Amino acid sequence: MSKSRVLFVTQEMNPYTVITEVSDLIKKLPQYTHEKGMEVRILMPKYGSINERRHRLHEVVRLSGMNIIVDDEDFPLIIKVASLPGARLQVYFLDNEEFFKRKYVFNDEDEKPFTDNEDRMVFFCKSVMETVKKFGWPPDIIHCHGWLTSLVPFYLKTVYNDDPVFQKSKIVYSPYKNDYEKTFTNRFLEIASINTLTEKDLGDFKDGDNLSLDIGGMKHADALVLGSNNVSEGVSKYMEEATVPKLEFLEEDERLTAVYELYKSLIDVEEEEEEVSN
Repeated sequence: MSKSRVLFVTQEMNPYTVITEVSDLIKKLPQYTHEKGMEVRILMPKYGSINERRHRLHEVVRLSGMNIIVDDEDFPLIIKVASLPGARLQVYFLDNEEFFKRKYVFNDEDEKPFTDNEDRMVFFCKSVMETVKKFGWPPDIIHCHGWLTSLVPFYLKTVYNDDPVFQKSKIVYSPYKNDYEKTFTNRFLEIASINTLTEKDLGDFKDGDNLSLDIGGMKHADALVLGSNNVSEGVSKYMEEATVPKLEFLEEDERLTAVYELYKSLIDVEEEEEEVSN
């Protein structure tokens, strides 16, 4: 029997970035999942702060060369790869000079959020979808970590819903503490409306009159894993009322096992549904 495949999509990861609690968790969870016998790949942005020589990144020429459209402009996508130190895992970095070749990650030197964070988010999430298609590697589980990834569940359930690569994919979304959506404008709804989507289709990313990136991601997930005990009131309320399989915030010694068991349960459900349909 072939191994189950888990794709981790994250906005950050230790040792390449050490920004928030996302960085440390996403270092340990893929390795734990791999050690349990699943096939794992990881996608994250290639920020300018990541030292390519120290971490031994190199370009994957066969995957690079795509153009990603954001707000009617073409931006080249460069894909690089490195092996995670201490583990036999490949980390793929999605890069573009316009969006990621800068000294800081989400804030400028004055600690003010970059004004193009919404463009960077759309570029990254669209790049994730096209990169996985180019892999030709159908994931059983796609686990998205953090607000920068929150369009991925939405795109999977809309634009890419009929794509053969994603036919069996179950989506897990993890919200964390997030203050960046407060700096987004309604322009985000416009530029995130790719293909035949409209701004109205992105209504799930609204919480009343405000944007909520995490709630938008959560509404299109097949399961939820609370990544932080310091999320917004709206995210906490949605988590409480959600009817999909979910895990509340757990300490590290419990979390790795619980998340792995959640993956297994989602894959088992998919296999049972296949048997019934056949």
